[in-house]
Amino acid sequence: MTTAFVLGGGGVLGAVEVGMLRALLERGIRPDLVLGTSVGALNGAMVARDPSPAVIGKLTELWQSTSQPQSQQVYGDSPLRTVRRAVSTGTHLWSAKPLKQALQDEFGDLRFEDLPVRFQVCAASIERAAEHWFDSGPLVDAVVASAAVPGLLPPARVGDEHFLDGGIVNSIPLGRAVRLGAARVFVLQVGRIDRPLTVPRRPWEVARVSFEIARRHRFIRELEELPEDVEAYVLPARGTSGRDDSLLGSRDFTGVQARIDETYEASVAYLDDHLGPASADDA
Repeated sequence: MTTAFVLGGGGVLGAVEVGMLRALLERGIRPDLVLGTSVGALNGAMVARDPSPAVIGKLTELWQSTSQPQSQQVYGDSPLRTVRRAVSTGTHLWSAKPLKQALQDEFGDLRFEDLPVRFQVCAASIERAAEHWFDSGPLVDAVVASAAVPGLLPPARVGDEHFLDGGIVNSIPLGRAVRLGAARVFVLQVGRIDRPLTVPRRPWEVARVSFEIARRHRFIRELEELPEDVEAYVLPARGTSGRDDSLLGSRDFTGVQARIDETYEASVAYLDDHLGPASADDA
């Protein structure tokens, strides 16, 4: 049976996926296929490189470090520099250089072909106006392309193409996992799919709400269209709220450890309910 981990996008909310991964790996569930979009591409790359409980410590350390002042440069500059960049470029607020450097420090020249687990990353091609899946070549370029949030980071160039955040075209790629032969899929999502939406009252809220409708609609449709012989488990996220969807919320890394811990506990309970209590051999 081919087991897939599907890691969705969600910016700072991606910390909850660490709690889900811990619950899965401690139970002895290992992926044969990992698919990642946006921040899910980063978390997915980590687990595809090391699909063992040992990766949880590394992921936790990575996410905890984002709450430290010295690391904030990876996710955004000073307000003045941000304004200057927005005016000068007209397209984005933050530079992608610190993020790419951090990824290079972590992964170096690692390629998809070097990973012990099959891994694919989703991004949106600008020139082709199409969903694109990276499954070969340098890992860092693919992750940067998948995480190029429109308006916040510049489009990422890979070869002769430019890419934006994969969440635009496939935020939670459940259907992709099925098409690649997965018979058991664990969906690691950041908690937005069941969060009530409200009517937008400001211009910038219109785009956010529109995006949320599109991403949720696709996921729910793919969930309803699953073949009868495919098992899908949507793990629960905890510690998130509507404020995380705001522009300022995209830089709020407070409470990272609480989100990880609460989601871990909820995921353990979920897996016990759906798969039965874990045995001592699973640890």
